[in-house]
Amino acid sequence: MSAIPPDRDDGTPAQAGAPLPEIAGYALSRAIGDGGMSTVYLGEQQSLGREVAIKVMLPEALADEVSRRRFENEARTIARLEHPHIVGIFEVGRTRGGLPYYAMPYLARGHLGQREFAQDGHDNGHARVRQILHALLSALDYAHARGVVHRDVKAENVLFDEAERPLLADFGIALRRGFGPRVTTAGMAVGSTAYMAPEQARGEEVDARADLYSVGVLAWEMLTGRLPYMAGDALSMAVMHAQDPIPRLPRHLRHWQRFLDKALAKSPAQRFRSAQQMREALDRVPQRGGQPMVRAAAALRHGIARIRRWPRGAWIAVVLVVAAGLGIALRQGADGDGFFRVPGGARNATAGAGPGAIADITDPMLRPLPVSPAERWIAAAEQQLRARNLTTPGDGNAYDSLLTAWKADAAHPRLPAATAALIAAFADEAGRRIRSGDIERARDYVDRARRLAAAAPRGDPAWMAQLQARVAKALEARIAEAASHYDRDTALRTAASAETLGIDAATTQSLQARARAIPQAGDPLPGEPGMRLAQVGGDMIAASRNEVNRSDYARFAAATGRAAALCRERLSPLRIVKPISWQEPGFTQSPGQPVVCVSWSDADAYARWMSQRSGRRYRLPSAAEARALPAGGGARAVSEWLRECSGDCSQRATAGRSWRGAPAPRDASRGYDDVGFRLVREL
Repeated sequence: MSAIPPDRDDGTPAQAGAPLPEIAGYALSRAIGDGGMSTVYLGEQQSLGREVAIKVMLPEALADEVSRRRFENEARTIARLEHPHIVGIFEVGRTRGGLPYYAMPYLARGHLGQREFAQDGHDNGHARVRQILHALLSALDYAHARGVVHRDVKAENVLFDEAERPLLADFGIALRRGFGPRVTTAGMAVGSTAYMAPEQARGEEVDARADLYSVGVLAWEMLTGRLPYMAGDALSMAVMHAQDPIPRLPRHLRHWQRFLDKALAKSPAQRFRSAQQMREALDRVPQRGGQPMVRAAAALRHGIARIRRWPRGAWIAVVLVVAAGLGIALRQGADGDGFFRVPGGARNATAGAGPGAIADITDPMLRPLPVSPAERWIAAAEQQLRARNLTTPGDGNAYDSLLTAWKADAAHPRLPAATAALIAAFADEAGRRIRSGDIERARDYVDRARRLAAAAPRGDPAWMAQLQARVAKALEARIAEAASHYDRDTALRTAASAETLGIDAATTQSLQARARAIPQAGDPLPGEPGMRLAQVGGDMIAASRNEVNRSDYARFAAATGRAAALCRERLSPLRIVKPISWQEPGFTQSPGQPVVCVSWSDADAYARWMSQRSGRRYRLPSAAEARALPAGGGARAVSEWLRECSGDCSQRATAGRSWRGAPAPRDASRGYDDVGFRLVREL
């Protein structure tokens, strides 16, 4: 469903009486269409004062994975396609209730199924039909070149704007390169059966030729006022498309028959190869029907009039001979659909011959198309691309196949689209390799894309521009990921590869500047000046510059009500006469000095409290981390609790020489007057 005019196709109002969604910047007035997964509303974009159609996903569809993916696929697909005959998209967002939506132009002049063309006839050669077909084929040619197959071309999805331009709409089930064979359950046919290609009805994988079949159905419908196949249900309709012979047009439309026979061929291989080829064939369809018979009759009358001037006996004999010969020629030359055959099998299908000519005009479209030497290589490349055999194996990959195809026939109409698809696949693979750190493999994909683009005389500069944009985006993502872990070295190596990957100088310099801005070991942690970055092995951590002080610990104790641990002097018995604690360690301390007389359990509880308050992950350091940290401050040097333990963990290790001597394992449940702690933060 798209920006359709008021009321549904069956004439019933859409979502009558339903509450209107609230969308910032838009004033919705009423529902104008609905479907299985969304509703379309008429509204006004208040900032510009223009009418728009707003497609909003239904709440129940949001919970369905297939429906959600289809809606998102449609929005992404339309956003990629900017063409004068494709309905555009203004904005994507969510309603105040959280439902996805996107805004489109409001097209109030109806759809193709509401127009009558069957009487647009003999005097103007169905000019309007030709204009509409031209526009649709132009739109499909553009979409196909960008890897998008519509899969639901039908009369209701061809809308008209105020200038009466036809626009193709509703890409809800469009197939996009790189997004799998279909967005519905595997094996399920999608699309509208009245216009559906046989292979699509069978649930098989489809390509651009399925859309061209649907255009053929539209052409038949516009010319005759009815569909080529009529059935009472969708299944029977699909079977007719797959099995029934192509019907014959009325006599006055027989000059369209060959064009439609090719468009509606059961096998995709027998149809037009591309939308561009179909447009060229459309231009060669004669403007009038029945002309060969008219000219033949006129020539015969003219000849008979001259013969009548001869003596009676002579002209009677000549007339008998000519009539017999003409009858034999008509029986052998006519093929049942209003065309005469001429030597070589071509048909007389235009009106360009001089007076009296009977069967001397041919149309290249009506001859069997010669097979291009590039055809088999393109078909192989398309199959290899689907199998993701981009550069391997050596005896069957899309890259080698397309290079061979360009050498064999550079004019083949499907070559640019196939090449664009492969370069886009190279861009995807290069981006994936960059994000995983495999720069060399990414460079190989980029180099192959360059060579392929250089081998294409009809290449589009946009191919490489899009590849470079994707590569630059992957480099940015890789540097951002490194920055999140303060991995400056990885970021610098990634930025240094930009130039060899073909990225322009300005972007390369920007990437390098981002990498250089990442803090390194010894620098303050951004947002936490009391923490310093430290390199431990291959990992970066942040550690507090000094031990946790008495003031900070006092806030923790007050907030949690944690009781002071029993404290002892090192190598001395527990004090009985005057117990000591972190508050009174037996010597004078200022609030900014390291807290002592706290047990390992106290220090661990403090780390967990800090983690809960900040949403970050704090803990005690390991022995390896402690060795990488600078010594703490304070008038009295203290040892520090570590996370390591031995045995049943009743004993915990300490690090750093204190004012009382070398570090040693301590009882984890008690505090010591020469042991404090500091924290590290995991990044």
